[in-house]
Amino acid sequence: MSKRDILKKRSDLMQLIRAFFYARDVIEVDTPQLSQAATPDVHLHSLSTSVQVPGQAEKQRYYLHTSPEYPMKRLLCEGSGDIFYLGKVFRDDDLSPRHQVEFTMLEWYRLGFDMQNLIDEVVELVNSILANSRPVEQLSFQQAFQKYAGIEDVFSTSAADLQACLKQNQIAEIVGVDTKDKELWQQLVLTEVIEPQLGKEKITVITHFPAKDAALARISEQDSRTAQRFEVFVDAMELANGYYELADAELYQQRFTESLQQRVEYGLPNVPLDKNLIETLKAAPLPDCSGVALGVDRLFMLQQGLLNIEDAVSIPTQQA
Repeated sequence: MSKRDILKKRSDLMQLIRAFFYARDVIEVDTPQLSQAATPDVHLHSLSTSVQVPGQAEKQRYYLHTSPEYPMKRLLCEGSGDIFYLGKVFRDDDLSPRHQVEFTMLEWYRLGFDMQNLIDEVVELVNSILANSRPVEQLSFQQAFQKYAGIEDVFSTSAADLQACLKQNQIAEIVGVDTKDKELWQQLVLTEVIEPQLGKEKITVITHFPAKDAALARISEQDSRTAQRFEVFVDAMELANGYYELADAELYQQRFTESLQQRVEYGLPNVPLDKNLIETLKAAPLPDCSGVALGVDRLFMLQQGLLNIEDAVSIPTQQA
């Protein structure tokens, strides 16, 4: 495709996405891309810059948002109702055929939706964008390990069993990893064995991730080992990540504190927490809702049959 074809087709996609939400009376919001706070999540790395704030002698550090989640939740607490964001976010990760440092994200929140309600809406959106409507495969985290890795009980399996699974699936030997670090071996089985098999000719939804990976999702009432979090995969590519959202300010503070401790353990730099979000949650708890973030550039790749994200954007990071 020519550059103009890419631009026109991306424009058409943006129109389709906006029309999907406008038809459902979901309001588009434009949140700040700069913040005095950064996400403490150990898996997300914020870019920062210096800003000359009026009245301050020294330039102040601000962070480019990795998602619009925190300001959107403040708006929800303040009575915004259902909202969506469609725009740029920034994550300081390795450049790859599926990732750019600057990329386009769609994030939305639906009041009164539980996790399943939101999963259904994500699937409806994705199928409305892709040329052929795909069937849905929905599995719990536990069921995914059973079906695609032959691990019957992911919660009780050993690090040795997980290493044996990698070997059985002919994954190249991984060095430098503690042989007893079950969590890391579990993650390697997920990324190296399971995820490459997901979403082939279908949309695969993985639900009920381990509670330790809850992020800001609620813990499942039926099984305290799991969280009400889901991920969506198409053609072995993660497309969306969503939660049935926490509401209580104290739980947010607790999760943030745990993440900061993890950063210390991982040797990552400390980051300032979003005090404005915590204060807003204390004043008015988050309304009952579910939220999800979806990678628009990846969705465009799937729609157009592109294999490299550089071909799906107007100007890639390396050429900016």
